[in-house]
Amino acid sequence: MKRKTRNKIVVTVLLLGAAAVLIGGTLALILTAGTWKVKLKESQEKVCNKGWECSGTKYCCNQTITDFFKVYQFENLFAKRNFPVAKAVGFWDYQAFITAASLFENQGFCTTGGIDMQMMELCAFLGHVGAKTSCGFGVATGGPTAWGLCYNHEMSPDQGYCDDSYTQWPCVKGAEYYGRGAIPVYWNFNYGAAGDGLKVDLLHHPELLEQNATLAFAAAMWRWMTPIKKKQPSAHEAFTGVWKPTKNDTLSKRLPGFGATMNLLYGESICGRGFIDEMNVIISHYQYYLDLMGFGRERSGLNLDCAEQAPFNPAPKKDDEQQPTGGQKPSG
Repeated sequence: MKRKTRNKIVVTVLLLGAAAVLIGGTLALILTAGTWKVKLKESQEKVCNKGWECSGTKYCCNQTITDFFKVYQFENLFAKRNFPVAKAVGFWDYQAFITAASLFENQGFCTTGGIDMQMMELCAFLGHVGAKTSCGFGVATGGPTAWGLCYNHEMSPDQGYCDDSYTQWPCVKGAEYYGRGAIPVYWNFNYGAAGDGLKVDLLHHPELLEQNATLAFAAAMWRWMTPIKKKQPSAHEAFTGVWKPTKNDTLSKRLPGFGATMNLLYGESICGRGFIDEMNVIISHYQYYLDLMGFGRERSGLNLDCAEQAPFNPAPKKDDEQQPTGGQKPSG
C-alpha cells in the first residue's frame, strides 16, 4: 500500500474518531442539561409549610383537610357510629382521622388539585370507608348509608387468613389476619405490607388495627395512596387523574375516576361483574357523602363504576375461593 494512501486512511480514522467523541460529548451535554433543567424545575417548585398538618411539599400550598372538613361534618357523615347497636362504639373520631391524614397530606391526600378535587377525594375515600364499615341495611333508620364506621373489625371470622405460600411476610404463630381497620385489611401479606409502609409491626400485632383508631385510618390511607404493584396507579392517582391510562387500560375500560379506585382496592371481587350490589353500595356511600358535604352527587365525576372493567390484578384461579374483598396481593 502506498504511503500516501495509508496516510489518508489514518487521517480518515482519526477524523471519524474525533467526530464520534464530539457527538458523544454533545449528547452527554444535552442529557446533562436536560437533567439539570429537571432538577432546577424541582428546586424552584414552590413548597409550603402548614405546621403539624402538612409541611415541605407543593401539596401543602393548597387548603388542608381541616380547612374544609370540620368536626361537625365528620359527625354528620357518621352520625350513627356510636348508637348502642353499633359494634365499635367510642372507637372512631374526628381527631383520629385528622391525625392519620396528616401523615399523607404532604403526599397529596385530599390536597391534590383545587378545592373541588380535594372535596371529591375526601368523599371518595370516606365512601369506601363507610361502605366497608357499615352495619346498615335496607330498613335501618336513616337508610343503609347512614351507618358508616359501625365496625372496626370483621365479626365472627371463619378463618385466620394465613397464606403460608407468601414468604415475604410469613404468618406469625397465634396471629389472626381477619379484616380490621377503616378499609379492612385481610391476610398476612397485606398486614405485612401495610406494617412496613407505616413502620408498625402489624405482622406480629394485627390486633393494633382494632385497638387504635388513628392507626386504623392510617392503614386505609396508606392503601389508598400506595400502588399494589409497580407500574400501576394508586387509588389516589386513579381518582385525581394523576394516572394516565395505557392503551391496554383503555381497551380494558379502566379509566380515571371512582370506578378505578374500586378496581384497585378490590379487583374482580367487585369489578367486571356488572352492576352488582357490592359495587353499588360503595358508589351510594360516595354519593351520599357528596350530598351531605353540600357538594352534590351530580358532581361525582366520570367513570363512576367498574361494572365492565377488567381487573388490574386478576387473582390466580387456585385462590379464587380464598380471596376476600380487599385481599389483593402486593408486589414483592
